Amino acid sequence: MATTTVTIVGAGLGGLVLARVLHVHGIDAVVYEREPSREARAQGGMLDIHSGQRALREAGLIDEFHDVARVEGQDMRLLEPDGTLLLQEDTPDDAPSARPEVDRADLRDLLLDSLPEGTVRWGRAFQSADGDGQLHFADGGSAPYGLLVGADGAQSRVRALLTDARPVHIGQNVVEIGIPDIDRTHPDLAAMVGRGNYWVLGDGLSLAAQRGGDGRVRIGLSFYHTGEDWFATSGIPFDDPAAARARLIELLPGWDARFTALIAACDDTVVPRAITTLPVGLTWPSRPDVTLLGDAAHLMPPVGEGANMALLDGALLGLALAAHPDDVPAAVEEYEREMFERAGAAARMSADMHELLTSPDAAQRLLAFFQPG
Repeated sequence: MATTTVTIVGAGLGGLVLARVLHVHGIDAVVYEREPSREARAQGGMLDIHSGQRALREAGLIDEFHDVARVEGQDMRLLEPDGTLLLQEDTPDDAPSARPEVDRADLRDLLLDSLPEGTVRWGRAFQSADGDGQLHFADGGSAPYGLLVGADGAQSRVRALLTDARPVHIGQNVVEIGIPDIDRTHPDLAAMVGRGNYWVLGDGLSLAAQRGGDGRVRIGLSFYHTGEDWFATSGIPFDDPAAARARLIELLPGWDARFTALIAACDDTVVPRAITTLPVGLTWPSRPDVTLLGDAAHLMPPVGEGANMALLDGALLGLALAAHPDDVPAAVEEYEREMFERAGAAARMSADMHELLTSPDAAQRLLAFFQPG
């Protein structure tokens, strides 16, 4: 391993936890990230971290994780569009942190702060890699690599070195909106949403509101059974936030006024997001010098597994490399065998959950899922 440079493309959670686990085991790594700095963009909402806690233990960061995680984020309320409350689960203050919520930005900062200075090279957008062990960047620069790890997300460029698979649209389009500082600006809505997750499921539609650690409630409106061109035909004027909010309310006919009040109270952040996935059970022939982790390897529906799988990928690849310091190809093969099985099972479960959420009786089926028998 001393003669092999572990080069990671992408400073997301998976890439960073890989760099951290390698550092814990005395192995140097470099992370190339296209964003110009850690503050370049918002990092999204809350994450439900369950199986991924193992990765944070392996990284020596589990105590720091619990310091920033929110046990009360496990609270959940499930409703139907007419306002009927189907389920309310409030987490006791002394409950174990089995599935705590954590702000993605806080978790990313925790990982970044755990790495030696200079590990992450900002503003380096990966363009290609050649057979001579050289990376090429969009700015014309280059760098050597021994093992190249693609941790560069859904639209991974590294993926093309291993497989022709590309993400495909799954008939779900999401509009992301939010209410800042909700406790102060809209205390009535804050009380309605609660401390954690708030779900409203209808036929072909869902509203998911989630309390963030920064006091912002992030709301995702999902429109199922819609095509790739849906945003263009939806009539939502994304360049006019007030009109966009009004149009979103129009797209929820018959929904209780409390839910449309949530949308009316949102600020001017209105973000369209088309949902894509990679084929369930995707594999590729192992190469000794390139592998993938996270969404680059197994992009799946956003139902709570993706971040956990990415964290585990990074940690387990790091452990495999530490266990085989003189045989990188064996480490890569060991990692990929385990990852293909584990992530394949998670992708199948996520696809099943996506099918449930898109069904006509989604609310009742989700209630049965949370309260079996």
